[in-house]
Amino acid sequence: MPNHPLALLAFTVVVAFLPSRLAAAPKAARPNVIVILADDLGYSDIGCYGSEIQTPNLDRLAAEGVRFAQFYNSAKCEPTRASLMSGQYWQDVGLGLKQGITMGQAMRGAGYATFAVGKWHLDGNPVDRGFDRYFGHLSGASDYFKGNASHRLDDQPFTPPKDGTFYTTDANADYAIKFIADSRTAHPEKPFFLYLAFNAPHGPIQAWPEDIAKYRGQYRLGWDKIREARYTKMLALGLFQNPDGLSARPDTIPAWDSLSAKEKEFEDLRMAIFAAMVDRMDQAIGRILAVLKAQGQDQNTLILFLSDNGGSPYDRGRRGTLPEPAAAWEYGLGWAHVSCAPFRHYKRNLFAGGATTPFIAHWPAGIKPRGTITTQRGHIIDVMATLMDVSGATWPAAFAGKPLAALPGKSLRPIFAGETRTPHEALFFQLMDHRAVLAGDWKLASDWGRPWALFNVASDPTELHNLAATDPQRSAQLQTLWEKWWSDKNPGLLRAAGTEPVYRRPFDANEGTQGGNDEPDQAAPKARKKKL
Repeated sequence: MPNHPLALLAFTVVVAFLPSRLAAAPKAARPNVIVILADDLGYSDIGCYGSEIQTPNLDRLAAEGVRFAQFYNSAKCEPTRASLMSGQYWQDVGLGLKQGITMGQAMRGAGYATFAVGKWHLDGNPVDRGFDRYFGHLSGASDYFKGNASHRLDDQPFTPPKDGTFYTTDANADYAIKFIADSRTAHPEKPFFLYLAFNAPHGPIQAWPEDIAKYRGQYRLGWDKIREARYTKMLALGLFQNPDGLSARPDTIPAWDSLSAKEKEFEDLRMAIFAAMVDRMDQAIGRILAVLKAQGQDQNTLILFLSDNGGSPYDRGRRGTLPEPAAAWEYGLGWAHVSCAPFRHYKRNLFAGGATTPFIAHWPAGIKPRGTITTQRGHIIDVMATLMDVSGATWPAAFAGKPLAALPGKSLRPIFAGETRTPHEALFFQLMDHRAVLAGDWKLASDWGRPWALFNVASDPTELHNLAATDPQRSAQLQTLWEKWWSDKNPGLLRAAGTEPVYRRPFDANEGTQGGNDEPDQAAPKARKKKL
């Protein structure tokens, strides 16, 4: 299927005219910045993190930049966006980002042109929160071919064309290209900041037929073998060292060989569509990279790529017949387990499968050890601090007459320079009744309000060996550390010392149950019978 006509027009204008027009423009000392956020993309879903999915553009960014083996998010769409966009723990700014400032406001204050494209899923509209231009949908998800009522161009409703040319991922690239081109034409001296939040590969799984065709049949090997192949590739890439570090398939996922031929064919189709969505996102990124190169902006543009959470275990909707464009399905628990390889658990959980993301930084003018993998730990609260650093801005003490909290994050720039950054003393996590704390080599985590589990993430990064019973003193120390953080965020919510915390549940948790408890020793919900 063709891309939206706007893409061809924008690309033609940029390639044909911009280089000559901008040749005399002085090179900005401060970099342009692009933050690319994928949606429901698991740790192993791109090629440079082990996947068989074709992502040559992201792979090139990794080969010329730096990959993080340990980078963390908030394990779910809206909390991650609130934290990433504000530079604060989401518990401090609220779901929707109800207080504090956005990246758009911070970078506009630093003299940048600011654009937001794609999924917003926060309060208000980006153009009211520091962004000069916006295209995308305000809601948490959208039909890829039809869009939805929350689509906006700036602050006006946007109705996608009904001529068969619209696809959300392509349109996001179209408007990113347009905003960059327009800005470079009007203000060639001004650096830009682009927040590009793809809806892909969040459900519903919908893709162009030619992209799906590239992957049909590849997944008949089954989720166990695909997952093992991804981990073998991760070991070869150097992301992990222990060949026995792949977590086992939980009993909530059936063995591939137990499926009927019809079920295997259907599951192959579901994963092929998901792979096609990731592939198309990479193609969209490639189109933007081509524009940057045509403009002569590729060397001094900092690009950061990450995901908002791990693979999604939900299997809701089930409307229509795949792969028809009007169908609305998700790819299900078995493939989510592949996406999150080599870890346990998924989106919404705070074990590594839910809260660990691939993270790529690319900046030819500012990254020295290119093509490297760092084991230094990063978190989404570090991104705003990094933006302030590379832009030369000073974090404001107040905004619109209201005081602003200091940034808890640390700039990633020393890591870009090949230096050892002073690490966080601890990183904290909480989502509904899931909780965790990372300090040094140790992680304490609990899901669904269960007892704490203790892991040495230096020797056991995939969290396979619970040491809580053998090291109760360390467990108690980390629990105290987490409870102190939690009580500071939510005064009065802790019971007397020595008892479990009381949790505030900030979400309506009615999001489906399949895959909620994914361990063999837990009371797992019954998976719904497939309707094929």
